[in-house]
Amino acid sequence: MSASNLHGLASAGVSIWSDQISKAMLDSGELAKRIEGDAVTGVTSNPTIFAGAIVGSSDYDDLLRDLKSAHVSTEEIAKTLMATDLRRACDELVGVFESTKGTDGFVSVEVAPTLAGETEASVAEARDWVKQIDRPNLLVKIPATPEGIPAIRRLLAEGISVNITLIFSLERYRQVMDAYLAGLEDYHASGGDTSKVASVASFFVSRVDTETDKRLEEIGTPEALALRGITAIANARVAYGLFLEQFGSEQYRALSEKGARVQKPLWASTSTKNPDYPDLLYVDNLVASNTVNTMPLETIDAYQDHGSPSPSPFTEADIEQAKADLDRLADVGVDYDDVVQVLEDEGVDKFTKSWLELLEDIEKA
Repeated sequence: MSASNLHGLASAGVSIWSDQISKAMLDSGELAKRIEGDAVTGVTSNPTIFAGAIVGSSDYDDLLRDLKSAHVSTEEIAKTLMATDLRRACDELVGVFESTKGTDGFVSVEVAPTLAGETEASVAEARDWVKQIDRPNLLVKIPATPEGIPAIRRLLAEGISVNITLIFSLERYRQVMDAYLAGLEDYHASGGDTSKVASVASFFVSRVDTETDKRLEEIGTPEALALRGITAIANARVAYGLFLEQFGSEQYRALSEKGARVQKPLWASTSTKNPDYPDLLYVDNLVASNTVNTMPLETIDAYQDHGSPSPSPFTEADIEQAKADLDRLADVGVDYDDVVQVLEDEGVDKFTKSWLELLEDIEKA
């Protein structure tokens, strides 16, 4: 089989994960085909994805009916339906997990977004997901809220692999990396094998442009309008610069000697929301080694169709330019700190809404 465009992207150091999973993808063999033909090496999920899959089809009707007949609670029904798909996805990807010696081949499940402000409850539910799915290539998603940061460290200290989600702020990203390294230090101190723990840090991309562009257009000056479509990529590139610094530090080097791996930056929300922008804007411009790009199937197909088979990674000079681009936001009157806080709050609210709607639809079924 000849190498595809996506295999070329993977050769540049980008792990390609599907931002979509469903019973239909598993039953039809589509996930297996994408692993083989599209270089897909992971799967992410969230309440919105599962709400669309479960409510938007009849694929789950039989299992849903059986669970309701057994008088299982609504929330447990939702989790059972999700766990069934995720367990199968883990099994589909276990070959990738094994061939990469545990550095790829992961499937992510998210704690209930209603727990985003509760550290103890998030830790407890993460433990429950690990027991319920019972696969070595599972990542539990914890949002990067102020209450999520200590939960991340606690879980890593127990040897539980995590996907930190809903990262928008560079300062929050620093806290996420600190929690990762501290958690691994705690785990090693307790006798744990740090080589068995994995993590990714999910930096949300396109939503940053959606919010910032709106503010730039409200300002309306030529200087402000010239910055549209720039902030999301700049934010991610500066984050990657922070990644290089943190995982080139003495603290990490000491851990790496004990088997620890880097916490890969993951570019999430990489489909283009503005139809005026290129459909691969947030893929083409975020090529870097030791990263993950999680894409909906439409974006995967678009890259396979017209993405570069030999993409060029962005450079140190690009990171410096990105820092200057973020500085220009303040110059035209956009408050970066307010933008990322609004996005964090909205992200939690959107996932919470999807989760509650899913539970409501299951209740009605």
